[in-house]
Amino acid sequence: MTAKKPRRTAQRILEVTLDLFNRFGEPNVSTTLISAELGISPGNLYYHYPAKDELINALFMQYEQSLDKLLGAAGDVRHVEDAWLFFHMLIELIWQHRFLYRDLNDLLSKNRTLETHFQGVLRHKGDAVRAVLSGLAQGGALQMDEREAAPTAEAMVVLLSYWLSYEYVRDPRHALEPERAGAALMRGAFHVLSLLLPYLEPASREHLFSLAGHYQNQAQA
Repeated sequence: MTAKKPRRTAQRILEVTLDLFNRFGEPNVSTTLISAELGISPGNLYYHYPAKDELINALFMQYEQSLDKLLGAAGDVRHVEDAWLFFHMLIELIWQHRFLYRDLNDLLSKNRTLETHFQGVLRHKGDAVRAVLSGLAQGGALQMDEREAAPTAEAMVVLLSYWLSYEYVRDPRHALEPERAGAALMRGAFHVLSLLLPYLEPASREHLFSLAGHYQNQAQA
């Protein structure tokens, strides 16, 4: 039991830190605030994570591992409903780690680990999005040639990377609060998939509108 306690404490520190970063933004959360929220001494926090960057990096690594696992499912997409589920899950994962995207430029400017690893994240997202487009074409839902696929995939990655910034600008005081998650996730998924509307065959296009309407009603309920 004694051997497991440090690991439980370290994980609890990460969970509380993630919540605080998401609520207030990483630049506004000090290690003193984290210690106070946990009810532990700053020295105890320092024992597990000697610097704030180590907390950020540990949270990012958790995100990156979950992201890699999810992106691996991109090749299974064949229909619009598959794509909706895939992108909704991807955006939900981003939402769960929204401090990374909310403060992305600031974090990249001062954290070398994130600077290098986020470039890999962009590449992996791009590969996954191209796999989705290929799968939709194979399933007969999408008609798009190679010249169209490359810029469309890149635009989808841009939306995935900066959709939260748009949400924040729309309503800075409330956009990133947990109670706004349902509507925000629905909008994010539709923003990304709406780029495919000119290329979807008619039945798939209508199904996408139907899915968006269904989720919008759920979010507003």
